[in-house]
Amino acid sequence: MPDKARFWNKIADKYSRQPIANQKAYEIKLDLTREYFTPESNVLEFGCGTGSTAILHAPYVNHILATDVSPAMIDIARGKLEPEGVSNVTFEVADMDDYTGAPSSFDAILGMNILHLVDDRMKVMDAVFRALKPGGHFISSTICLREKLLFRMMEPLFPIMHSIGQWPRVRRFSAQRLIGDVESIGFKIVHQWQPGKGPVLFLVGQKPQS
Repeated sequence: MPDKARFWNKIADKYSRQPIANQKAYEIKLDLTREYFTPESNVLEFGCGTGSTAILHAPYVNHILATDVSPAMIDIARGKLEPEGVSNVTFEVADMDDYTGAPSSFDAILGMNILHLVDDRMKVMDAVFRALKPGGHFISSTICLREKLLFRMMEPLFPIMHSIGQWPRVRRFSAQRLIGDVESIGFKIVHQWQPGKGPVLFLVGQKPQS
């Protein structure tokens, strides 16, 4: 089992019971995301965790394929479908670092709270770009740990805590670095927002029509 799957499997039950840290910002991001959906939209969400966001978006789209590297997270997500009466979301175990899906398959792709956790974000975002239909949208929300002095001061702790299994492997970068990376892949930034000017960057990039 991959190291990162092992970590998330271990904390899946606890993670599923944690309250959302900033409920107001979360609801704003839900509303902003839905501006890029239509009832015909086919959506991919990678790093879906226990599936709550995918389930909340389900009424606004045709279908969502929601994936996560952790089988335990996906088991919890699947268990929510019947109680919520949701039939247009498919949960699968998959790693976006190794994405091999067909090109131009999705109208929108979501990567929420995940780009700082993938092994190679440029490779992942290139895969996202190829998987989107022309004109499709890549919607992400990412903690940019180099935005705040406190997190920069804590940087020596990250590899230590990861090595003892207490934290996942976390990549640290600034919001401007992430924006530049998204643009370098070929996306046009059509929306960006940092709630409370904090370290979280909500970003929408559009793939050109041609």
